[in-house]
Amino acid sequence: MPVLKSKLRIIPLGGLNEIGKNMMLLEYENDIIVIDAGLMFPGEDMLGIDMIIPDISYLVQKKDHIRGIIITHGHEDHIGALPYIVNQLENVPIYAAKLTQGLISIKLKEGKTFAASRQKTVAAGVQVPLGKFKFEFFHVCHSIPDAMGIIIYTPVGTIVHSGDFKLDYTPVDAKPTDLSRLSQLGAQGVLLLMSDSTYAELPGYTPSEKVVGDTFDRIMSNAPGRVIVTTFSSLLSRVQQVIDAAAKYGRKVFIVGRSMNDTVKISMELGYLNAPGNVLGKLEEARGLPHNKVVFVTTGSQGEPTSALVRMANQDHSQVHIQRGDTVILSATPIPGNESLVNRTIDTLFKRGAQVIYDKLAQVHVHGHGSQEELKLLLNLVKPKYFMPVHGEYRHLSLHCRLAESVGIPRNNIFVMEDGDILELNSQSARVAGKITAGNVYVDGLSVGDVGNAVLHDRRILSRDGIAVVVIAINKDTGLLSGRPEVVSRGFVDTREAGELLEKSVDYITKFLTYDKALTDWALVSNNVKENLSNFYYEKTRRRPVIIPVQVRV
Repeated sequence: MPVLKSKLRIIPLGGLNEIGKNMMLLEYENDIIVIDAGLMFPGEDMLGIDMIIPDISYLVQKKDHIRGIIITHGHEDHIGALPYIVNQLENVPIYAAKLTQGLISIKLKEGKTFAASRQKTVAAGVQVPLGKFKFEFFHVCHSIPDAMGIIIYTPVGTIVHSGDFKLDYTPVDAKPTDLSRLSQLGAQGVLLLMSDSTYAELPGYTPSEKVVGDTFDRIMSNAPGRVIVTTFSSLLSRVQQVIDAAAKYGRKVFIVGRSMNDTVKISMELGYLNAPGNVLGKLEEARGLPHNKVVFVTTGSQGEPTSALVRMANQDHSQVHIQRGDTVILSATPIPGNESLVNRTIDTLFKRGAQVIYDKLAQVHVHGHGSQEELKLLLNLVKPKYFMPVHGEYRHLSLHCRLAESVGIPRNNIFVMEDGDILELNSQSARVAGKITAGNVYVDGLSVGDVGNAVLHDRRILSRDGIAVVVIAINKDTGLLSGRPEVVSRGFVDTREAGELLEKSVDYITKFLTYDKALTDWALVSNNVKENLSNFYYEKTRRRPVIIPVQVRV
C-alpha cells in the first residue's frame, strides 16, 4: 500500500485530562469531522458559572471544511455544548441515532437554536460518506439507549472510537455491545483505537444494570409508603427499571421535574421507554392514592439547589413535600466536587423522617463505563496498531495506557494526550505534532465566553475576603480633595464591630491624597489607593478584599 503524503490529524478539543466536555476532531486535507460536543459542570471554585464548553475557535476558523458532527449518545457531556456552537458553525449537519436526535432536539429548542433541518438520524451498520471520510455506528452498552461507538474509514486507515461503553450481557434495552463487529474490525486491521478511560482505575468488570433492577424490586416490595427515586434525567435504563418494579407491585409512577418530564416524553414517543397499562400518571393524581401505591421519579441526584428533590426536601416544591415514612433512593454517585451538596441533601431528607438509600447502603447505582477487564477485552478484539485513551482525567488515561501495554501494544504506539494536542498519523507512522488553543469557555447565564479567568479570580476573592469601596470626593473646579474619603465594605468585616479599623484605613489613605495637590491622574490615584489599602488591610486582618476606588465630582 503506497504511503500517502497527506496525514490524518486528530485533535481533542475536550474530554482529555477532565471528565466531561467531550469533543474530538479528525482532519484530513480540507475535510473535518467532529465527534461529540459536550459540556462539563463547574467546580465549586467556579463561582456563578453554569457550565463549561469547549473552545471551538479552531473550528470556527475552518467552518467551511466541517462535514458533520457525529454524536455517540445523548448524555450532557456529549451533547450539552450543541446549543452554544451550532450557530457559530453554520448549517453543519448533526449525525446521531434516533433517541439521541430526540434529546438533541430538546436541547436545541431550550437554547432557541432551531437546527432541526441539520439533524440526520443514522442507524447502526449504515455507512455515511463525509468528504474523504466515511463513518459507521455500532451498538455499545451504556446507561442510555442508542449509545454508539464509531468506525471511521479514512484515507490512511480505519479508526475506531468506542464512545462511552461497558460490557453488560443483560442490558435493560437488550442491546449489548457489538463484540462481533469489533472482532471483524480487528481481523481486517485497525489503525487507531480511541477508547473510554473513565473507569480505568477499577479492576474487574462493571456490574450489570440488572443488579440495580433487583434492588429496586426489593425496596418497592417492602417500602411502607411513597418511594421517591432520583437519578439523572438521561439515565433511561434506570427509569425503565423503576417503571418495571412499580408495575410489578401495583404502584403508579409520577415524573417530577422539567428535564425528567421532557426526556421521558420524547423517549415514550420514540419507543425507548415501555410503560405497561396506566402505570404512568399525572402528578396531580398522586394526592388521591394511598402512599404505598405511589412512586415519584425526579431529578436532584447531585444535590442541585434548584432541582425537584432538593425543593421537595426543603418543603418549597409546589406539589410534593418529603414526609415521614417516605423512602428516597439516590440512584447515582456524586460527580466529583458535588459531594458536599449531595451529603447536605441526604441530611435534610433524614431530618424530614425519610428512609434514604444511597450507594453506600445498597447497590442502587452502577456506572455505565467499562472497568479494567472490559477495557482489555476491547483492546484484544480490536487489535489496533496505535492506541489513544480518551474520556478521563490524566490518571485515567495513564492507567489505560498501562492496560494497553499489558495486552501487547508497544509503548511508542500509545499516545496519552491533552486537549489541543495534535496527533498526526498515516498508515506507517504516528506522532504528536504541535498544539492548538483548546481551553474552557464559561457559560454564565446568557453570557457565553465573556467570563474569563480574571473574572473568576475576582469572584473567588469576593467570596473569600469581600469588597471595600472607597468613595473619594474631588472638587470639579480645582481637582483637589474635597472632604474626607469614605469606605463602605461588604463581606469583609462587620462594620458595626470593625468601624475603628475602617476609620483608621481612611486615615491611612488620606496621607496619599493630599488636600493641596490636584488629583488629575485618576488612574494613578486609583492604583495608589488599591495598593496601599490592600497592604494595610492585609497587615491588620490577613485578608485582601477587592478594593474599588470611586471618584465623585462635587
